Amino acid sequence: MNEKESKYQAPALDKGLDILEYLSAQSIPLSQTEIAIGIEKTPNEIYRMLMSLESRGYILRDEVSGKYRLSLKLFYLSHRHSPIDELRKAAQFPLEELANTIRQSCHLSILYMNQVMVIIHAKSPGPIALSIEEGNLFPLLSTAPGKVLLAYMADAERNTALKNNAIFKKYTKAQQEDFLNALLDIHQAGSYSKNSDSVSGVTNISIPVGIESKDGIIACLTISVLNAPNVNQTIASDVILSEAYKCAKKIERRIGV
Repeated sequence: MNEKESKYQAPALDKGLDILEYLSAQSIPLSQTEIAIGIEKTPNEIYRMLMSLESRGYILRDEVSGKYRLSLKLFYLSHRHSPIDELRKAAQFPLEELANTIRQSCHLSILYMNQVMVIIHAKSPGPIALSIEEGNLFPLLSTAPGKVLLAYMADAERNTALKNNAIFKKYTKAQQEDFLNALLDIHQAGSYSKNSDSVSGVTNISIPVGIESKDGIIACLTISVLNAPNVNQTIASDVILSEAYKCAKKIERRIGV
């Protein structure tokens, strides 16, 4: 344990969080002894904490068996704020910082109704810049962020998304296999670059955000690089990609991933 960890430790709080996290991972109510064994404490050590958590409404105690389970209080607390709003707040400063560093516009997008939705955009400080309206929807299969989102989805979630996608259903079996193989390549590469279908002279570079989350990818960070001859490009693509990864890490830290 380092000096900083020792200085700011709160044993009682840690004990309470251990109890909540352990109960959240169990499918059945547990007794005081079972909880104590699960978090490597003695029953006496957690007695007061269990009483406190029960009185505050975080856990419920069965009147007959005396066993404990989580209440819905944590669920209600977590849903007081929209997850998208929290993601937008977390991404705003890192995106603006990225746009200023690489002098290219960038945006963050998520999967919404089987489409790609832009939730926040940072404009390049240059005299010529691409602007994308927040809330705009784009096809899932034909865009760089859409392919990145698909590449990092859990298998079951990806299969459901593709099964309900009108474009994918029109593909031949060979085309579907080629598309799935392309997603595997994207996953292995960790990024994807594609010329924009909607704007001439723009290359989109997309990377995943939140791949370490237990629920899978959270969003996709995309940089829209202008390739027009009258745009001064002084930053190499590998540098742009490196800065994008730094930005993604900052966003992940700000949302606790």
